[in-house]
Amino acid sequence: MATSKETLRERLGRYREIRITVIGRKTGRKISVPVWFVVEGNELYLLPVQGSETQWYKNVRKNPVIGIAARGVEAEFRVTVVTEAKADKAVVEKIREKYVAGDVKKYYSGLAVAVVVRVE
Repeated sequence: MATSKETLRERLGRYREIRITVIGRKTGRKISVPVWFVVEGNELYLLPVQGSETQWYKNVRKNPVIGIAARGVEAEFRVTVVTEAKADKAVVEKIREKYVAGDVKKYYSGLAVAVVVRVE
């Protein structure tokens, strides 16, 4: 069910997990996975659990279009991949602030890359 991006932004403020849909780099099929995220202003930050080895991240590198679903509200966006250490460190800190720092340490490895989605 597609609705306005403004409605999606409102929902992003209420939830801790969203589903992203990417296009498989080898199969060309749509693949959906749950992810943790942080919204700051008009930017949505996604941190791949296994860094650059995360499959959805590898898919986004090949096709930088991503679908985002927050409990029935969906939209499609073009993403920016962040690989600069300073920018990535800021994303990790935002994730740690929103979620329990111990959980971030436990679940996330290879914290060297991130994805930014502009949700205007």
